[in-house]
Amino acid sequence: MGWAYTQGLHDIGNGCYAYLQPNGTWGWSNAGLVTDSGQTLLVDTLMDLKLTRVMLERMRTAVPASARIDLLFNTHGNPDHYFGNELAGAATIVATEHCAAEIKGTRPEMLAAMMANYRMLGEGAAFAHEVMGGFDFTGITLTPPTQTFHGALTLAVGRKEVQLIEVGPAHTKGDAIAYLPAERTVFTGDILFIGSHPVMWAGPVGNWIAACERILALDVDIVVPGHGPVTDKTGVRETRDYFRWIESEARQRWQSKIPAEQTARELVKARYAQWGEGERMAANVRALYREFDQKTDAPNVLEEFAAMARLHRELKRSA
Repeated sequence: MGWAYTQGLHDIGNGCYAYLQPNGTWGWSNAGLVTDSGQTLLVDTLMDLKLTRVMLERMRTAVPASARIDLLFNTHGNPDHYFGNELAGAATIVATEHCAAEIKGTRPEMLAAMMANYRMLGEGAAFAHEVMGGFDFTGITLTPPTQTFHGALTLAVGRKEVQLIEVGPAHTKGDAIAYLPAERTVFTGDILFIGSHPVMWAGPVGNWIAACERILALDVDIVVPGHGPVTDKTGVRETRDYFRWIESEARQRWQSKIPAEQTARELVKARYAQWGEGERMAANVRALYREFDQKTDAPNVLEEFAAMARLHRELKRSA
């Protein structure tokens, strides 16, 4: 593709822009901007107000029309994609119904309190602080979507058609993508983490694989992921194949009654060892084991971070 993976706003052509935040690790998410005929669509905000203000200022400097955001699309309900929503002014904020529910359930003051008191909350909170303690969760006013949809919704940005397509539950319960047919461009949110392990908070894994297949069936050349560099269908195939592989490998070990943490330790050192954030393999294997056990309860986030912390320490020792 040749798109540089550098901090800031990148013109990807035809009135479409990608805002990238290397190196794409915990909380360092991407966003997007679509403009036409003086109208604008922002795809996601960032983890805190400071980062979102910087992004919007860079957009305004490069694209004067973005001084007013008409539409804001939240791809899913993780805070690094919506904690800056309040800075979009009077924009109509659009998301899936499930995404909107998740946003309303994760308040910034909860994260601020956890970061301030992480020493008292165990190894899961300590690891969350280690990887995300640099963000500022104070002073954020939770600003949820004002328009929701289920399945699909077509928007107009000037003369541009933007198709919002629900593909979750997968990474979260309410994942959706933004597809611009004429521009052959798609913004995928966290269906794609390019160059690093994804993390499956919701599942099932088959839905994530199907989401990748859905993107592959689109007529697209430019793929803007939720984290990592701009890619094309190669990056989509890699993510699909990752989940096919870990599902098969984890199922074999689950059937042999091998504990989830042992399975994660084995798999993280195998086929995708070069990808970043290997600790996420612990959360992914635990999600797969719950799925194989036909458990429908939501994961305890601090327990998931604790499992990832243990794998992270092991990977550091063996590096």
